[in-house]
Amino acid sequence: MQHSAKHLKRVTAVGAVALAAFSLSPSVASALPTDNPGGHRAAPDATVVGGSRAQQGAFPFMVRLSMGCGGSMLSDDIVLTAAHCVDGSGPDTSITATGGVVDLEDPDAVTATSTEVVQAPGYDGTGKDWALIKLDRPLDQPTLATAQDDSYDKGDFTIAGWGADQEGGAQQRYLLTAQVPFVDDATCKSAYSGLVEDEELCAGKMDTGGVDTCQGDSGGPMFRKDDAGEWIQVGIVSWGEGCARPGKPGVYTEVSTFAADIEAAAAQLG
Repeated sequence: MQHSAKHLKRVTAVGAVALAAFSLSPSVASALPTDNPGGHRAAPDATVVGGSRAQQGAFPFMVRLSMGCGGSMLSDDIVLTAAHCVDGSGPDTSITATGGVVDLEDPDAVTATSTEVVQAPGYDGTGKDWALIKLDRPLDQPTLATAQDDSYDKGDFTIAGWGADQEGGAQQRYLLTAQVPFVDDATCKSAYSGLVEDEELCAGKMDTGGVDTCQGDSGGPMFRKDDAGEWIQVGIVSWGEGCARPGKPGVYTEVSTFAADIEAAAAQLG
């Protein structure tokens, strides 16, 4: 089942958007322009809804991707992002990854160019929303461990991004961050009949809304601390209805479901 028009991926077309206009927005699945690769409508500039500005160095594994998505460093030269952010698998030198800063205009920002992309095998717009981007050189920044099982798929999660800070808003220059609570599958299913329960994870404030990822946050990580106090990625910003609406949580790729596939694909990239 394909997501309906109102249940949209949280990508934003940024090719023509000035760097200073970048921002995060609450729910990754907001409306996007129709000229976006992969048939997902791209949204206006936007960042994490209900968030606050992240401190420099707080989330050093975060990267901004030039097609209008977020991502996390899986290794020093491989970015983990969403399948709907890329246009299939194979050689690709069109993507620029920016990291090392919370301010996208900071002169200390580091960049690298893509060389190859792996989109989740079998991805058809529903579920399996993960992809890897191989870079032409390592970025000198920490990586983010991925959850290997569902032990950490509950509780409160941290989200971050340069997407819109309100539904239909503009992309942000500064990295925004917020916390969202876990929403169980049964409750999320009542909001979205198309939820792929074995592959997707929901989070957000069901009663009040107000905090979420949004356009431009697609592909970014949802993460929390593990038992050792280290950050671990449990989700990838995927889709939702609008941004931060009551009763409409954000939907994230459940990383633990695809941990083995992601590891295997990364090994093939070298």
